[in-house]
Amino acid sequence: MDQKILSLAADKTTDKLQEFLQTLKDDDLANVLQNQAVKGKAAGALLRGIFKGTDCSEEAGSLRRLKIYTCCIQLVESGDLQKDVASEIIGLLMLEAHNFPGPLLVELANKFVDAVRGGSLVNGKSLELLPIILTALATKKENLAYGKDELSGEEYKKQLVNALCSGRWDQQYIIQLTSIFKDVPLAAEEVEFVMEKVLRMLSKMNLQEIPPLVYQLLVLSSKGSRKKVLEGIIAFFNKLDKQHNEEQSDDELLDLVTVSSSELRHVEGTIILHIVFAIKLDWDLGRELLKLLKAGQQGDPSKNLRPFSIALLLSLTRIQRFGEQVFDFLKSLVVKSFKDLQLLQGSKFLQNLVPQKSCVSTMILEVVKNSFHSWDHVTQGLVELGFILMDSYGPKKILEGKPIKTSSDVSRMPSQQACKLGANILLETFKIHEIIRQEIMEQVLNRVVTKASTPINHFLELLSNIIMYAPLVLQSCSSKVTETFDYLSFLPLQTVQGLLKAVQPLLKVSVSMRDSLILVLRKAMFASQLDARKSAVAGFLLLLKNFKVLGSLSSSQCSQSIGVSQVQVDVHSRYNSVANETFCLEIMDSLRRCLGQQADVRLMLYEGFYDVLRRNSQLANSIMQTLLSQLKQFYEPKRDLLPPLKLEACVLTHEDQNFLQEPLVHLLCCIHHCLAWYKTKVVPLQQEEEEEEEGFYQCLDDMLESITNRMIKSELEDFELDKSADFSQTTGIGIKNNICANLVMGVCEVLIEYNFSVSNFSKNKFEEVLSLFMCYKKLSGILKEKRGRSKTKMANKTTDSFLSLKFVSELLTVLFRDSTQSHEESLSVLRSSNEFMRYAVSVALQKAQQLQETGHVNGPDGQNPDKVFQNLCDITRVLLWRYTSIPTSVEESGKKEKGKSISLLCLEGLQKIFSAVQLFYQPKIQQFLRALDVTDKEGEEPEVGITQRAAFQIRQFQRSLLNLLSNQEEDFNSKEALLLVTVLSNLSRLLEPSSPQFVQMLSWTSKICKENSREDASFCKGLLNLLFSLHVLYKSPVTLLRDLSQDIHGQLGDIDQDVEVEKTNHFAMVTLRTAAPTVCLLVLSQAERVLEEVDWLITKLKGQVSQEIITEQASSQATPPNYPTEKALIMQLGTLLTFFHELVQTALPSGSCVDTLLKDLCKMYTILTALVKYYLHVCRSTEGIPKNMEKLVKLSGSHLTPLCYSFISYVQNKKSKSLKSAGEKKKEKPATDATVMARVLRETKPIPNLIFAIEQYEKFLIHLSKKSKVNLMQHMKLSTSRDFKIKGNILDMVLQEDEEDENEEGIAAEHGGQNKEPAKKKRKKETKCLS
Repeated sequence: MDQKILSLAADKTTDKLQEFLQTLKDDDLANVLQNQAVKGKAAGALLRGIFKGTDCSEEAGSLRRLKIYTCCIQLVESGDLQKDVASEIIGLLMLEAHNFPGPLLVELANKFVDAVRGGSLVNGKSLELLPIILTALATKKENLAYGKDELSGEEYKKQLVNALCSGRWDQQYIIQLTSIFKDVPLAAEEVEFVMEKVLRMLSKMNLQEIPPLVYQLLVLSSKGSRKKVLEGIIAFFNKLDKQHNEEQSDDELLDLVTVSSSELRHVEGTIILHIVFAIKLDWDLGRELLKLLKAGQQGDPSKNLRPFSIALLLSLTRIQRFGEQVFDFLKSLVVKSFKDLQLLQGSKFLQNLVPQKSCVSTMILEVVKNSFHSWDHVTQGLVELGFILMDSYGPKKILEGKPIKTSSDVSRMPSQQACKLGANILLETFKIHEIIRQEIMEQVLNRVVTKASTPINHFLELLSNIIMYAPLVLQSCSSKVTETFDYLSFLPLQTVQGLLKAVQPLLKVSVSMRDSLILVLRKAMFASQLDARKSAVAGFLLLLKNFKVLGSLSSSQCSQSIGVSQVQVDVHSRYNSVANETFCLEIMDSLRRCLGQQADVRLMLYEGFYDVLRRNSQLANSIMQTLLSQLKQFYEPKRDLLPPLKLEACVLTHEDQNFLQEPLVHLLCCIHHCLAWYKTKVVPLQQEEEEEEEGFYQCLDDMLESITNRMIKSELEDFELDKSADFSQTTGIGIKNNICANLVMGVCEVLIEYNFSVSNFSKNKFEEVLSLFMCYKKLSGILKEKRGRSKTKMANKTTDSFLSLKFVSELLTVLFRDSTQSHEESLSVLRSSNEFMRYAVSVALQKAQQLQETGHVNGPDGQNPDKVFQNLCDITRVLLWRYTSIPTSVEESGKKEKGKSISLLCLEGLQKIFSAVQLFYQPKIQQFLRALDVTDKEGEEPEVGITQRAAFQIRQFQRSLLNLLSNQEEDFNSKEALLLVTVLSNLSRLLEPSSPQFVQMLSWTSKICKENSREDASFCKGLLNLLFSLHVLYKSPVTLLRDLSQDIHGQLGDIDQDVEVEKTNHFAMVTLRTAAPTVCLLVLSQAERVLEEVDWLITKLKGQVSQEIITEQASSQATPPNYPTEKALIMQLGTLLTFFHELVQTALPSGSCVDTLLKDLCKMYTILTALVKYYLHVCRSTEGIPKNMEKLVKLSGSHLTPLCYSFISYVQNKKSKSLKSAGEKKKEKPATDATVMARVLRETKPIPNLIFAIEQYEKFLIHLSKKSKVNLMQHMKLSTSRDFKIKGNILDMVLQEDEEDENEEGIAAEHGGQNKEPAKKKRKKETKCLS
């Protein structure tokens, strides 16, 4: 039979074939076809023959075809056929499907739908035919029976797609079923329906099956619903990530973790690749992705922005078209996230309403961690993002070219945190991906070289961290580092120091790198630029510090530790240490040549030698000999000659100009510190060694002793520096005398420290110390007097003290706290001089100021944070004891001397130290406070927290402030009071806002403000600032603002002079003198802050609405999810409204108060408008708007808008009066008119803005009234109309009158008509306070 069909099919005509087929039964035909197909013999040819002889135009032929199709589909599904046979059969069926009449196509399609829904598919191969059948059906124009109705082919196809998607899909066929839709023409709503179905199926799939399914979805998205697809995929993986993190964090469920981390990351990586590939082919998909994620940023960013979506965005940057947009978006996202965090941390009101979500920075760092799992497509984006953040938000250049110092306080600023995040991204990426290391290293070094003119501390810090992490690995980058060394001569000194410090571990590993650096430094040593020579000295000193010579003492006291991985390379054999010795001595030779160069170069050398000696004690001999020979050049060897030093030799005269040639004080300072260290550390270890080496040490001691004795005997005339000398900064002699005077004062200071250190509490030595101080004081007095007359900038600049911080701390401890009996007599010499004690405290104050400004102090160990901190603790303990035990009032009543009292200096020092510790030693605050607690025994009560310790210190300063306030107004020391308030502000930042101590501090401050009245404006401002800074962390300050506004109104009176205002006296601190501008501007700035918070919340609410967080289910609940936030918002605005209600009635003086109030009112109306717009957005006419919103609108209509117009009239009246008085004075002082006009214009500038804001508010209220069916405008009075029409006849009359009255009335008539603008109503006496 089969052969006959094949032979007949070969004929050109089909008549015989048709006749033969009509004789056969359909079942027989199906059996023949089945046998042939199973055997794998010419099934395709047989099928072609059957189709050739079966005409669809006849019913019998159509039914035969249907039978054959059904048979073939069953065959293919059975799995009995070979793959190629099955494919051939399906291919033929596809080709012939369009010949079917409509009803049979419907029958075929229904069989497929039933098979899918019934789960009767065996291998799903036949599903390839379904899209062809559906497409063919869609093209049929005739109506087809559907139940009792009739549908067109297109509509029937819709019904079938609907039926297919609403049924249950077997898991193994989901991918195949999804892929069929890409070949079917679908309408937009059908595509969406299919998408929703497939996205629901994602959670039922195995993890490994998800990427191919997502691929099919992306292909399908070209038909539409791109947003739906992306939203679904991102939401699914965000949810999966969240579940996975929860599973991993829960230790108990560790055995139940369903998916391994690496498997999930690999799948995510594949999905990201699929999406990026799809975007390359369809840019609309990329635009949709960006739109989707940007929209998510407005409301709750954590909903859409999770590690998966961030990784997706970073991969998208590989497509050039989207790169810039994505980086701009991520940049703004990071900064917005940090700003939001800052806003939240500073306001208890916001913390109660908005839950703290994970920050974007945490998610980006999680992406870095996840990228370990072969996410190479994300890595490049991460590196670029890291550098973009560091470039955009790094420290900025400010005046004098100094960068802003990074400190823990400043680093809380969003831009600083963004920069730090950039550095963290790069460091973590560097650790994980070896392939990208070289690129990161090169980019960092390029920036160090090319951005030399801007601050690059952040890049140097990153470079240091990278090198510390893997010095051995980075040998591959040595060529790049060596290349960077070539630019050292052209880089600023600070950059060179940072760079060499960072690459120092590499120098220990790579000899070639070290050699190339030495060559560069030697060249720089003789460069023409001063900075290059200074860089050479800095480089050589660093090398000396870090290449230890055998036998040097352990460097436990080193300031810069080097990790084990770096050091181990350097300790293989004795050879290294021997080589180091030769190498170090060579460097010393090079450095000796510097002693003939400019003062700046020598100064660097002197400052660096002490550190080198501490780190490399074997170089002591060489260093000390160098210093000794240098000192001999300026030392007068004859013991009876005065003065002992050749100051003339230290000053260089060149073309009538004088310069400092030898920084002699630094030389002496260096000798003293090196000698002291040598005596304490090295001499005790040399027990019976030959004493030849110690010659220098004895010699230096003798010289210092001799200089001391002769300096005491010398008079100022011996230095030619008596009162008659010229100290002006304009003449050559004056400049020279200034240089010499500073040298003499510096020498005195160094000798004071030297003699004190060798004194061993000898009375004679202390007398010498005092004599040296008297010499210092005499000269300092002359300089002050001469400079006081001079008006140059330099005149007021005080020179830094040469005393070391360690000595200052020892001296203060001895002067104030040493009660040892044996020291009593000798110490009385120093204690008898009040001036010396004041000097000691003032130097401590100077050091504290230096630390606060720069983060370090001058002198040895000034750059070592640990030693500085230790000395700081000692100094603070003494200053605190001195201030609390001898109050200023007691001291000042006893002695009336010029200048500040010691107690006041102590307080000033304490204020600066507390501030500096919070800036630079945030992690050590617990230790710092513990050091101040004298009662605290070592090892006892380590569990006492920072809050308790800070509260203890706060109580001491509170007592001092109360004592001050108990004095009469005329005895009130405002300077001390202000310092105390600053100290209390600093310490209160250490209190935990939830602790009882914090609440206690708040209520104490509030009580002080309520009960004490002082006329001092700066004290009042400081105290109220403290009150507000505490209050915002406890609860919203709106009620406080309302009370203060009532006090201001009471003190300054009403804009309507006929109205008496009852004085409320909530806060005694508000007096007639302090009410304006001090308190007024302060409360307005606080109100502005509250308005910012409210604005931020409204924006957040709008974003959540646009994200469709309020679902149908939520809207059916009794209270909407945003109701608590809305209620709190309205309460804030209501109280603020009463605050403004008071201020707009207050007769404020012209100037900044009026200006700021008008601007803030404008903000108030803008935010009220924003709230109205929000309700327009969410208002459902069935529910209307909340009752409290109606009350707020009513309040604004009755208590604010009319008064705003009255206030505007008041301001304009004042303006016309000012202009009138200016006109009268014009003849006397022509300049007055211009200044008054300028001031008036400045003050009235915000008026049009305010009127516009009010009108915008009323306009949107009308819209809301219509939408909510609530008449909100009933409480609004009609505002003044500013539409006008010029009436010619009236104008002529007015002009004629003007001409007649011109001579009499002058300027007054000109302004008379202007003040008609808002209708004014006299208010009755109003004593009632709004609540």
